[in-house]
Amino acid sequence: MDTTNAPLEQALVRLSDGHMMPQLGFGVFKVDPAEAQALVADAIRAGYRAIDTATAYHNEQGVGAGVRDSGTPQDDVFVTTKLWNDDQGYDRTLAAFDASAQRLALDTINLYLMHWPHPAADRYVESWKAMIRLQEEGRVRSIGVSNFLPDHLERIIGETGVKPVLNQIELHPRFQQRAVRDFHAQHDIHIESWSPLGQAQILKDATIARIAEKHDKTPAQIVIRWHLDQGIITIPKASDRSHMVDNLAVGGFALDEADMAAIAALDDPDGRIGPDPATF
Repeated sequence: MDTTNAPLEQALVRLSDGHMMPQLGFGVFKVDPAEAQALVADAIRAGYRAIDTATAYHNEQGVGAGVRDSGTPQDDVFVTTKLWNDDQGYDRTLAAFDASAQRLALDTINLYLMHWPHPAADRYVESWKAMIRLQEEGRVRSIGVSNFLPDHLERIIGETGVKPVLNQIELHPRFQQRAVRDFHAQHDIHIESWSPLGQAQILKDATIARIAEKHDKTPAQIVIRWHLDQGIITIPKASDRSHMVDNLAVGGFALDEADMAAIAALDDPDGRIGPDPATF
């Protein structure tokens, strides 16, 4: 996995299909549709070059409008959206993508993810085949998944021969998923962490606070730096401009071995906050 040596605001990772993706982006989970346009435009003006949305967030239209309003060329903004569970299946996936593209109204959708494997419905392989077609037809640049466990990944790769470029999973200092990360590294599948700040719970941790004081940084900046130093793509959410800017201001320092060891000790196998992908 290749990471360019660019300034943080423009730091990119190379996906396995050759496309480049910003390592630090802006997430809009639970952002009110009425507020998404202004928030996304503000985030791009602050320096973000990746925006992560989903059909299930109900704010794709606002995201697309925010990208257009930002004053930044659309080709310079990496946009991700996701297929929801109810839309799985070959034909329904194609139709769902059309609907997302129409709502976003952008020249390019950079990355399309399957939001959950939803194994009880057993339609994720058919959905993956449809996503492969979308990429082959040039309608989306890259395709990946979200919340897939290794057995789900092995199945779609085994049945199609096409691996996702990325898997977006819950990952933060209290739920570090080391074995899962090893699997992804072996298969050259990038990891993108959602809830990278542990829904702000980890920011109250005494260890994180001590490291933040040591580096004269905020707890959020320490946790974001922890992700970046390990080559993980991350999409912290911020509801106001000051937090947006703070979350970008994580250049110029790195965590040392003692910091990394202290954060490693925070890992908890039961630290998952969100749903279990095996049953959700």
